[in-house]
Amino acid sequence: MTPKEIIVANIEHTGASRPGMTFDRERINDINGIWVGAPDNYTQKKWIEGNREFYDDIYGNIWVRMVEGSVKGEIYKPVLQDWSQLDSLKMPKYNVEKLTKNLKQKIAENKNQTFNAVGIGGWIFDNARYIRDMEVYFMDMLIYPDELKTLHSKIVDVYEQKIHAAGKAGADAIMIGEDMGTQTGLLFSPDMFREFFKPDYTRLMGIAHEYGMKVLMHSCGKNWEIIDDLIDAGVDCFQFDQPAVYDMEALAAKFRERKVALWSPLDIQKVLPTGDESFIKAETKKMCEIFEGCLITKNYPDLLGIGVKKEWDDWAYDEICKFWQEN
Repeated sequence: MTPKEIIVANIEHTGASRPGMTFDRERINDINGIWVGAPDNYTQKKWIEGNREFYDDIYGNIWVRMVEGSVKGEIYKPVLQDWSQLDSLKMPKYNVEKLTKNLKQKIAENKNQTFNAVGIGGWIFDNARYIRDMEVYFMDMLIYPDELKTLHSKIVDVYEQKIHAAGKAGADAIMIGEDMGTQTGLLFSPDMFREFFKPDYTRLMGIAHEYGMKVLMHSCGKNWEIIDDLIDAGVDCFQFDQPAVYDMEALAAKFRERKVALWSPLDIQKVLPTGDESFIKAETKKMCEIFEGCLITKNYPDLLGIGVKKEWDDWAYDEICKFWQEN
């Protein structure tokens, strides 16, 4: 099977010859990740003050990170500090024709028969919570629901532009990111998800499916209560970095029942950071066995940020290779 066929077979549960693999550092990588890039007329601003780096994003939020720390950091100043600013809020604008051309060229340059997944950014909650600031955002859900839904609709319009471009370019999938849970459950109730997010998810993911693209969704935390809602909305593959927060046997059973896949590194909190070689190898084998046939494995891109050495990551990679060579 080609790398693309392996990814599709794992997502569709059609007899993959091995787990999918997306590893850096010259290791096996079955997915060609393509990023949409910045919208027209946007150039990121960055500056350093002492040991802190500040930068803006496409919405106008200001972020801060420690120079020697995590690659992302945290929000410093949200762009929408008062709802009176909502009507005048300028949203990113993409030239769909130009973006389509750029993406089509990048796809054409892929000669490795890998799966072309276009990363289109965060997603609705991911963007809105930063535009308003997390603590304020949760109050908005109760106090300003109509204003919040209007903000969501503005964000949806931005993602619709990018989905159309990816689809017209012939991409195999879109990749989105939306962290919605803690270690024990959702950041909001399932009913709130269904009110504030599910209709927009369904609309956007439906557009992706109309182009024949898969929807790959990153989400940290425990989202068990809305897994079915997410699948109903259109998610085809879940990219979890913390699979151990779930009952993995139950999660695998759910994924087999609903015909979706897991895309995951070894758990980045409970397993990889231990530095215990025998434990890491045993847990790698366990994950491969539990999700066999619907699994795409990966490395975590910010090992420094989670205190993991490359050697520890290599133990997991080697065990994955050993698993599919023996099975």
